[in-house]
Amino acid sequence: MSRSNRNNRAWRYVYSGVRETDAVAVVLPEGSAGPNPGYDSDGQHSDSDSEPEFHLPPSIPTALPVTGESYCDCVSQNDTRYCRSMRSFHRMKDCHCGEEDEYFEWMWDDSTKSSATLLSCDNREVNFHMDYSCGTAAVRGDKEMSEGQHFWEIKMTSPVYGTDMMVGIGTTDVKLDKFRHTFCSLLGKDENSWGLSYTGVLHHKGAKSHFSTRFGQGSIIGIHLDTWHGVLTFFKNRKCIGMAATKLQNKKFFPMVCSTAARSSMKVIRSCFSPTSLQYLCCLRLQQLVPEHIDKLEVLPLPPGLKRMLRNQLGWVLSMNQESSGSEAANNSSGSDSDSSSTADAETCQRKRCRWT
Repeated sequence: MSRSNRNNRAWRYVYSGVRETDAVAVVLPEGSAGPNPGYDSDGQHSDSDSEPEFHLPPSIPTALPVTGESYCDCVSQNDTRYCRSMRSFHRMKDCHCGEEDEYFEWMWDDSTKSSATLLSCDNREVNFHMDYSCGTAAVRGDKEMSEGQHFWEIKMTSPVYGTDMMVGIGTTDVKLDKFRHTFCSLLGKDENSWGLSYTGVLHHKGAKSHFSTRFGQGSIIGIHLDTWHGVLTFFKNRKCIGMAATKLQNKKFFPMVCSTAARSSMKVIRSCFSPTSLQYLCCLRLQQLVPEHIDKLEVLPLPPGLKRMLRNQLGWVLSMNQESSGSEAANNSSGSDSDSSSTADAETCQRKRCRWT
């Protein structure tokens, strides 16, 4: 058999395995205590000489949950354990790290969601495919984003695996239940939406481009939609990972998430809004000038009442880290057509390459 035929059969085998694990929670053979032999801990094929002649690049979906990408160091997030009684991977206990906010500008819309979703936690957490999965489910937020500054964070509260689990934005033209019997990357499938996959791939108009490293259970994905400048920016674990799109002015979007994985879930832990005012622009500039580890408001000689007001209304701007981590910066610069050598200053994120305009 020729090498090309062998490789084609191998790829079909890989993708068929991912589809099967979408249908039910990730299952290992009885008596197994961890990933199958021949896989690294991150779910990719190992480089052993005894393995087949193909290897999975980082952007390929994995049948095993992504680990080691959590925002915090909680054992339940970084160690996705195998439960013998349930014959599946699951979270051992809830983690509330990073969930400091008490007021939310929007939540998930119970009237605009796929049939295979269930909302909980005051409609902030969405659970996909409660029993088994036969396709792609999605949900959108209950507030339209047409003007001002919008920032929200989505926390992965379950094992992350399968064909795709995505966060992003879309217009009212996105049909959330269209692919309920098809495993696919729903967000970014056409010109009406942009989606970031857990594999680190950015989707729009059916095109794909490597954007960041993968994210998994416990990861916090932040999205900043600046309708004034028409810019969409993504964050991972509160570090900027790049600008995804520009020229989004005069359009109306909704926050969206989707998943093909059985018993998967995501939670809104922050949703904020601010008009594009002089106050906002001053806080943004202050955030860029003062080092990350310093409390911006504490170093300024401001009246206590003004400090309290700024912290309550624009605290999310002051805490938004515009600097990329070293690994993310390396990934983005290596995959970019327009980046120059990056520097770790406050404008790094704003200079990131824009995938689509």
